[in-house]
Formats: sequence, C-alpha cells, structure tokens
Amino acid sequence: MQAIRKRWRAEGGYRQVLVIATPLILSTGAWSVQHFVDRMFLAWYSPEALAAAMPAGMMSFAVMSFFLGTTTYVSTFVAQYYGAKRFDRIGPALWQGVYVSLLGGLVLLCLIPFAETIFRFVGHDPIVQRFEVQYFQILCLGGAPFVGSAAFAGFFSGRGKPWPAMWVNTCATIVNLVLDYALIFGAWGFPELGIQGAAIATVFSGTFSFFVYLTLIARKAHNEKYHTLKGWQPERELFMRLLRFGFPSGMQFFLEMVGFTIFILLVGRLGTNALAATNIAFNINTLAFMPMIGCGIAVSVLVGQYLGGNKPDLAEKCVYSGFHMTILYMVSIAAAYVLVPSIFVAPFAAQADSTRMAEIYGLAVILLRFVAIYSIFDTMNIIFASAIKGAGDTRFVMFMILILSALVLVLPTYVAIVILGYALTTAWFIGAIYVIVLGFVFYVRFRGGKWKTMRVIEQPMVDVKPE
Repeated sequence: MQAIRKRWRAEGGYRQVLVIATPLILSTGAWSVQHFVDRMFLAWYSPEALAAAMPAGMMSFAVMSFFLGTTTYVSTFVAQYYGAKRFDRIGPALWQGVYVSLLGGLVLLCLIPFAETIFRFVGHDPIVQRFEVQYFQILCLGGAPFVGSAAFAGFFSGRGKPWPAMWVNTCATIVNLVLDYALIFGAWGFPELGIQGAAIATVFSGTFSFFVYLTLIARKAHNEKYHTLKGWQPERELFMRLLRFGFPSGMQFFLEMVGFTIFILLVGRLGTNALAATNIAFNINTLAFMPMIGCGIAVSVLVGQYLGGNKPDLAEKCVYSGFHMTILYMVSIAAAYVLVPSIFVAPFAAQADSTRMAEIYGLAVILLRFVAIYSIFDTMNIIFASAIKGAGDTRFVMFMILILSALVLVLPTYVAIVILGYALTTAWFIGAIYVIVLGFVFYVRFRGGKWKTMRVIEQPMVDVKPE
C-alpha cells in the first residue's frame, strides 16, 4: 500500500495520469455510449438494419480512419510543442490537421457513387445490402467535419487540458441520441427513416462538434498565446512533417480498420444472425474499450510532453502508471462479460422481435467470452502502442498492423470461413489471437526503449552572437 500511495503522488504517477485521463475517458465513453445506443435502437427497428450498420459503418470509418489517424496525431505535435514551451507553434500545427480533414472529406464524397457496386460485391442478403448502401452514402457526407473535430480536439488534449473536449463530445452525444430516436422511429413529428435516420443523426452531431470546437479555439486568449487563428495559413514544412509522422499513424489506423472490416464482411457470409450477433458483441466491447482509449491518449500526451521537455524517464514511468490502472479495469470488465453477459446483451433484445432475436442473443453471449479473453491483452495494445506513437515511433506501429492484420487476421479468417466452411466461433478465435499477438509485439517494442530518443517537432533555431 505504501508503494501505491507513493506512486499516486509522484510525478508520472497514477494521479497525474488520471487528471488528464479522466475527462478523456468520459469523452471517449460518451462516444461509446452514442455508438451503443445507436445500435440498440437499430436492433429494435429490425435485425437487418442492425446487421447492415456495422459493415457499412466500418467501411466508411475505414476510409475515414486514414485521415482521422493523421489529424489525431496533431495532439502529439501540440504536446511536444507545449512541453518545449513553444506555444506559438501550436496553432499552425492545429490547422495543418484541418487541411488533412478537408482532403479526407473530398475522398469520402468521391466514394458515394460506388456504394452499390461495393456492397453488391460483398454479397450480403439483399435487404441488408440495401441498408448498407443507404447508411454508407449518408455517412460519407459528414467525413470532413468529423475528422476536423479530431484535429481541434488535439489542441485541448495535447496541452493536458481535455475537459472542453469532454463537454463537446458529451453535448454531441446528446444531440446524436435525440436525433437517433426521432429519425429512426419517426418520433415527435419527425419522419421514420430507419437506418437512414441513424446516419443523418451521426453526420449532424459530427458537424455540431466541429463548429463548437471552432468557436472555442477562436477565443482571444487562445489566439494570442497559441496563434489558433493567426496560424491558419498552410505551412509546407510543418504540413509535410505532420504527414511524415501522422501518415504512418493514419495508415496504421486505416489498416487496422480495413482488417476488421474484412473480418466483418467475411462473417456476414455466415448469415444475418451471425452478422447481427457480431455487431452486438463488438458494440458491447466498444462500450468498455473506448473509455480506455482515453487513458491511452493521456499516456500519449504525457509521453509527448515529457519527451518535449527531455525527461524520458518520467515518460516511461507515466506509461506504466497508465498500464496498471487500465489492466485492473479491463480484467474487471472481462470477468463481467463471462459471469453476467445478459446485463450487456439484454438491452438489444428489450424492444426487438423476441422470435428473431432468440438465436442472435445466444450467439452474442458466446461471443462475449472471446471478447473477455482478448480484451485483457488489448490493454497492452492501448497503452504501449499509444506510448511509442506519442514519441513518434509511428512507422513501426504501421508495419506491424499491416503484417499481422494480413497474416494473422484476414487470411486465416478467409481460409476458415470461405474455403473450409468453419463456423462463427472459429472466426472469433482467430480475431482473439490477432489482438493478443499485437499486444505482445507493442510491449516488446516499448521495452526496447528506442522511442525515448525520438521527437516529432523541429529543433528551435538558436541565435549565436558573435564574440
């Protein structure tokens, strides 16, 4: 107990991590609640709508994730500039991320005409396929503001002051949930739009977040100290440096999402019930997993700040502090998945057709056991990958995701389902192995210590006065 109390108070200890992590946990937790309730409403609406939401949503998010991963890396630039006390460079770094988001929005708009071709090729049931096209096309309309919001959020999280981001995300979640119910079911005078209504609500809440963030960063105090408006001009050198470090981060996020998207699409070949149960299991996992992403972001921010201030030992200490707290949480959640799975699955069946949901319910309970196993090891993924990315070791993360996603997740799942005709549980066993292997790879890389010497910001110019 004495060691715990000492680490609680120490620099880089539990308290310092929690101070930054708490609002980030609440922020990412708000997003996971939004995602969970959205899927719950769709389960009440129809199993086909529930089944379609995950592959179409993941397809859209997979494309968006490349740009999202790049813009999110703005927080690392902000953290290192903040740690180095070079405050006037924070605003320019922020705006380079916004320009990346505009490119992302344009790419997503260009995909809209190809939606029918994409999902026809996937080959799901006709009704599910029609819903997939509708959901995907509408989500593509809101790509730019959603990604731009991530860049603006980096201004707050990178400085270790994430409470404004938490309140923005909470408000956006409330907006989304209200519109979700109104537009899916046609409540309060709104039209009944089903899965299209869910997509419209998501796009509207993302746009809402963008403009609230823009209002916050435009404050006079922020502009004077951090050049949040003064630094709006494109800077080629800074933009290219963001791409140099952020591109691998974005590519890593993209490859990870592509791997899981292909996994979901392959599972969809097993039928609507298997796809719906997988959707439920992943969404339950998201409810517990996403708040811990907030802890990972906090670790990444602290690593960036300490490395910016040339304090690698404290950076390492805060990583282990974050890991201790996260593993304790995830073990508790994993136990609940196994011991009381009905608490998590029951909300999806509450207002749904009981006859159609019976098989889906049973499958989801089984899948939660796989989630319980891999979620413990996913803690290593969250914390140690965040730590080395916070230092700038993004290329390693990208290459590992590329190699392991292809060889450990996608290829074995394809062979198991398409060639050998194995059942749903085999696919999920493969998915669990993938997450476990990934966690150990990032832990070994972190232990190697190369990240301690990395920096993403440029060295300040030093004026040498003649003698």
